[in-house]
Amino acid sequence: MTPDRNHLLKCLSAADLELLKPALERVELPLRLVLETPGRAIHHVHFPESGFVSVVAGAKGARVIEVGMVGWEGMTGLGVVLGDSHAVHETFVQSAGWGWRIPTEKLSAALDASPTLRVCLLHYVQAFLCQVSQTALTNGRALMEERLARWLLMAHDRLEGDELPLTHEFIALMLGVRRSGVTVILHELEGMRLIKSTRGLVKVLDRAALEKAAGGSYGVSEAEYVRLFGLHPHAMRPDAD
Repeated sequence: MTPDRNHLLKCLSAADLELLKPALERVELPLRLVLETPGRAIHHVHFPESGFVSVVAGAKGARVIEVGMVGWEGMTGLGVVLGDSHAVHETFVQSAGWGWRIPTEKLSAALDASPTLRVCLLHYVQAFLCQVSQTALTNGRALMEERLARWLLMAHDRLEGDELPLTHEFIALMLGVRRSGVTVILHELEGMRLIKSTRGLVKVLDRAALEKAAGGSYGVSEAEYVRLFGLHPHAMRPDAD
């Protein structure tokens, strides 16, 4: 099989993709699978083709919050691209899917062999850092409903269809807030007919209105990705218009 849905791999030149192909392995990405653990070596870098993973920062006292999201637009293991093979944050599968993985040492060797491959993957590092900075800004300045709307939009970008298999408790964990607060805001968005929320599932009913509800907190990092790679993450969906 050949990578056909991970946009980052699809953006590589034929020569650069050929460098990686012999070491790429197709893998399932089951729910909650931990891909990286803080302070430990990164053994494989993953390129999701479906589902998405969360990058989570933690502190003493088991406090955690999501700082980044990766789906078919990107890759894990950004430290490897920057020359380091140890993880800083936990990275785990938040929505099950599948993708490709490559041993860290094989990717490092390919990066050393191809300046154009390194530049392309560094561009993704830049796009991801933009996402992280926008997440920090949103978490610090935006209203709770704007934060939740942005998060749902980002998840929607990385999944097929309009149904997001997510519990209130897990969304609260990712946003670093109380579950009760998430439930209240979800009910408000449901009352506005933007979403439909049931046990373990959130369905997007009106994406355009959900973007307005995000209040400008959504779109900056997505625009940076478009500038660097020419396609919006939402446009990568098989059902995109």
